[in-house]
Amino acid sequence: MNSRRIFLNTLFASFFALITWLSITPSVAALGGKLPTVNQSAPEFTLPTNTGDGEVSLSDYRGKWVVLYFYPQDFTSGCTLEARRFQQDLPKYLDKNTQIIGVSADSVDSHAKFCDSEKLKFPLLADTDGKVSKVYGSWIGFVSMRHTFIVDPQGVLRETFTGINPAIHSTEVLARLNELQTAS
Repeated sequence: MNSRRIFLNTLFASFFALITWLSITPSVAALGGKLPTVNQSAPEFTLPTNTGDGEVSLSDYRGKWVVLYFYPQDFTSGCTLEARRFQQDLPKYLDKNTQIIGVSADSVDSHAKFCDSEKLKFPLLADTDGKVSKVYGSWIGFVSMRHTFIVDPQGVLRETFTGINPAIHSTEVLARLNELQTAS
């Protein structure tokens, strides 16, 4: 029994190490499929939200900038760190008329628990079949890859991030968002 538990723990840890490696390695970013084209309309979608109050569409945020980030799984170390950094910087995003939206293959219930646990004040959307992740080139068979997209208030995709380091990603996104807003 003990050896089985050790085996399963090792297998689980190896699996998430692989997912993390795939998420932060730029050379394998293409595994997720074709990324949408910058300066074109961002692909529209509608997904259920962590609040359980229905669904959220990208078009619900017309008139605001949107940081749309895809991540592998709730409660894992990299994903938790990335979510915490976005939450920590949330006032800066709000000052820039920007909505943060997270997407993964986790269920609405998992997202609700994750938001409660981490005190997240932005929506997490349940892409359980990976349909939206696929459209955004962020799907590797069973989980979303760590990719982020900036969408402008008219719904145009303005930036794509791959090869993400969760510890500093929010800072990078804020800097690029500032550049984009200053240029427009």
